[in-house]
Amino acid sequence: MTETTKFKAACIQLASGSNVNANLLEAQRFIEHAAREGCRLVVLPENFAFMGARCEDMRKIREKDNDGPIQHFLSQTAQKLGIWLVGGTVPLATEREGKLRAACLLYNDQGQRVARYDKMHLFDVNLVETDEQYVESETIEPGDALCVVDTPFGRLGLSVCYDLRFPEMYRAMLDQEVEILALPAAFTAMTGEAHWDVLLRARAIENLCHVLAAAQGGFHISGRKTWGHSMIIDPWGSKLAEQTSGNGPLVAEIDRGFTEATRRNFPSLQHRRIHCK
Repeated sequence: MTETTKFKAACIQLASGSNVNANLLEAQRFIEHAAREGCRLVVLPENFAFMGARCEDMRKIREKDNDGPIQHFLSQTAQKLGIWLVGGTVPLATEREGKLRAACLLYNDQGQRVARYDKMHLFDVNLVETDEQYVESETIEPGDALCVVDTPFGRLGLSVCYDLRFPEMYRAMLDQEVEILALPAAFTAMTGEAHWDVLLRARAIENLCHVLAAAQGGFHISGRKTWGHSMIIDPWGSKLAEQTSGNGPLVAEIDRGFTEATRRNFPSLQHRRIHCK
């Protein structure tokens, strides 16, 4: 696999609703825009194809692994545009009745699926201040494996939304030589305002990685409000690009040479005394 030193990447910000076809058309429009800008790696947000009023609403659109309109859309779009595409999350059926996996799928520029990561950490919280309650575990079955994969852009690690709060996960990815982190998300407005920025920059700084965070942002038909603020961050914690609100593609140039230089000149990763088991 030929590796690229510098390349353009994009994070797509959406405010998805409950109409799958409409969401896919919106996503396609922005992915095509990013491709015209020269982006070779594009990241979609969590739940890009469907956001209903309740988590359990996803059951009605769940797909079999490697079969279904959402997965076909991702494969065909990646192949047509000649890009690598991180497919946010797709609800995939499991063997357990009523359960699904929130799967983050990676497709190469030939339209082949090259990786699947199932969201490990489930958002079971009660936000008293805004009277919001989320119990993802009632519908979603957690994954149990990390995903770090070779790409032309370096070692790419996949994670989803609530995973961001668990630094040990990214340290374990570091042991698998991760260089770039892709994070599709749908942070709530309240938790996003409080923690999104600092958590993203912390993951970039402590692991000396680029972070590509594609978020849901805005008001949804269900009444939910998500934080947005999609970001592309370099290994020094600097924001290369940020989209605070509104739908669309966020584009930045990624320089792998900067990652290598930062890790060489500031070798904190070599100074670790405790390793994840």
